[in-house]
Amino acid sequence: MSNATLRFRARIEIRGINPYVRVSARRATALRPDWRKPMPVRVKINDKPDVPWRINMMPAGDGSFFLYLHAKVRSAAGADVGDRVDVAVEFDAAYRGGPARLPAWFASRLKNDPRAQAGWKRLPPSRKKEVVRYLSRLKSEDARQRNAQRALDVLGGARGRFMARSWNSVGE
Repeated sequence: MSNATLRFRARIEIRGINPYVRVSARRATALRPDWRKPMPVRVKINDKPDVPWRINMMPAGDGSFFLYLHAKVRSAAGADVGDRVDVAVEFDAAYRGGPARLPAWFASRLKNDPRAQAGWKRLPPSRKKEVVRYLSRLKSEDARQRNAQRALDVLGGARGRFMARSWNSVGE
């Protein structure tokens, strides 16, 4: 991490099921003044992992940000919810937030399902990106098949669970 690294101590809290550290408006301004959208950063907790984790800090609406901490980062740091940790964060102008295209194995199935295609088109860009990231991480053929079918079902309008949430209608 470079000279423009913001360092502070904070307690890991939880919001819903998501562990995070709050980055105050003053601290966020030190990284990038007047930034109001998701802020791309590189982060270390307790000086771990060795290669800083790339993530977007999410705006809280009052100038502060939620720095959500992935399980891999918390594990590398030996930290969990409730722990006070040393945080090192810097703005990352090169980060683009992960894959931008649907995996080919899913795109071909989506192409053959007009109802699911219509549901996909109605999703907001942020939800599409979330789905793309999720599907891109699947490794086994069984996981791909299982998740592809769930995705197609909920995109087609069925009630169900996909990506650890209930989908009553597309866009929820």
